Amino acid sequence: MAAERYDIIIVGGGTSGTFAAATAANEGLSVVILERKSREDGGMIACGDAIKGKSTFPDVIDREYLRAESFTNENILKARFENPLTESHLDIPFRAPGAVVDRKRYGEVLLEEAERAGAEIHYDTVVRDVIQNDSGRVTGVTTTRKGNVKNYEADVVIDAAGSLSLLQDKVDFSNTTFDTKVSYSQFCSAYREVLITKEPVDYHDAIVFKPTEELGYLWYFPRSPTEINVGLGFQMNKPPMKLVEVLKNDIRSRPEFDGAKIKNKLGAALPTRRPYDSATANGYIAVGDAAGHVNPTTGGGIPGAAKAGHWAALEAIDAISEGDVTEANLWNYNQRVMQDFGKRFAAMDIYNIFGGAHDVNELVKVISALPGQQLLDTLGKEGTASMSFGLKVKTALKTIGHWNVLYELYKVQQKANELRSVYDEYPDDPSGFESWRESRDAVMDDVYRITGATPKY
Repeated sequence: MAAERYDIIIVGGGTSGTFAAATAANEGLSVVILERKSREDGGMIACGDAIKGKSTFPDVIDREYLRAESFTNENILKARFENPLTESHLDIPFRAPGAVVDRKRYGEVLLEEAERAGAEIHYDTVVRDVIQNDSGRVTGVTTTRKGNVKNYEADVVIDAAGSLSLLQDKVDFSNTTFDTKVSYSQFCSAYREVLITKEPVDYHDAIVFKPTEELGYLWYFPRSPTEINVGLGFQMNKPPMKLVEVLKNDIRSRPEFDGAKIKNKLGAALPTRRPYDSATANGYIAVGDAAGHVNPTTGGGIPGAAKAGHWAALEAIDAISEGDVTEANLWNYNQRVMQDFGKRFAAMDIYNIFGGAHDVNELVKVISALPGQQLLDTLGKEGTASMSFGLKVKTALKTIGHWNVLYELYKVQQKANELRSVYDEYPDDPSGFESWRESRDAVMDDVYRITGATPKY
């Protein structure tokens, strides 16, 4: 069977895949995106729609066009944390405004931009297998499209196929550093609907979070004052939750949704784990959800996916030009990720582990006592936070009866800081990888000892 030949094959037309494609095509490489969806459905994905802003995106697409077409609410000024025990809420101002997007239109624009840059997009194309040569290098994929089998070959395959990527079940990762300690229990199951309300909601300038059982949370993100993305996710290492039923029950309890109409609905899985220790192999790079590039406490992954796709393409371009697409020559991609958002997400994963070892109601009581900005930094921006002595005293007074948990959280925060330092020392070539991982695992052993949690990896 004759194969179609490209410099780079990208499996998946989401954020990471399209940014990788635009980056490589802009440099004159032949690039194809293999997208299982139809052209009509391209860009549709289950997502919370909240985003920091276009300034975090690599400058390889028309960011002003993306903003004009898909940013529907650019006036997100705060996060609102609802307390299910007291029916009160805590508003935490953002240092800079955020935004909520129409994720379908956002995805369509990214696909348009990849095509404009020169990439081909083959819709309705499902990857069934991975092709490797005798030395173990990934050289292509086998696909089906409307019943027809076709092979694609390339110097580099970029896996942007999303959570629990099929490609990773097919590749033989022997003699590589690619992270294979991946299981469904490190992921989250999520469901969301977009609702149209009769009247504007009073939190049109906020993204709203509400904890649920099984270490999950409900979200209410306003695309506009009357178009709200509502959803729910829970950890797969917890007993199954009836997502739709739990979400519906909460919606029915909120008067702003009386008479609301459903615009669309969708479910998905997403990683709630640290980024893969290594996402490279010979001729192969994983990006975005396919490499665990998601904030494990909030599920946010759009900016990280854009960066990862861009960096993967840059490393692939250099490797192809040098005629050497071995893992060692693609390795700088791992270092870029780990020393940027990777270290933050790894630190946040410690809080995820801490939370899983405690009763949700007790956690809510402790977290509700934390100063707002420190909570936001810990769970969202930095993965660590600090408090003045005065704030520590106030927090202690508000958490009488839960000081053991508060002290444990304090020790966990110290370990999060230590872990970030370890990620700052991520090796610049594979030869230092095992030694680095031993240092990281030593910190994690301390985390499991402090929290009593079952090891996650």
